[in-house]
Amino acid sequence: MMMTWGTFVFSLSTAAYGDLQRQMTWRHASSDRVGARAARQYVGPGDDTISLQGTIAGELATDLQVLDTLRELADQGKPQALVEGTGRVYGAYLLTSLSETRRELFSDGTPRLIDFQMQLERDDDGASEVIA
Repeated sequence: MMMTWGTFVFSLSTAAYGDLQRQMTWRHASSDRVGARAARQYVGPGDDTISLQGTIAGELATDLQVLDTLRELADQGKPQALVEGTGRVYGAYLLTSLSETRRELFSDGTPRLIDFQMQLERDDDGASEVIA
């Protein structure tokens, strides 16, 4: 197991990601001052976004429709706990985008490979429901 998002398990037999990119921001309000640079004040954490990119290989995957499971979880509109296989808990995240590219198709249209990219955004408002 590489990671879980809610009940979905990322692994070689489901959807293995090859790249994980995390971007975090912090908010600083500014107030203009006459004859000086604007004064800044830290007002809290900003967005926390995780992007996953990977490939589903037909030879390894148990189900080529596995991305439908992610879509069903996303359709619920609820944040899901994101936990790494090492035990690291990232927090509660929403799936905000999912794209796929099917390639190396067989004659019946079945893909040999499915590349996917997804973006998860942190949602602390639902964290108590998901992680507690």
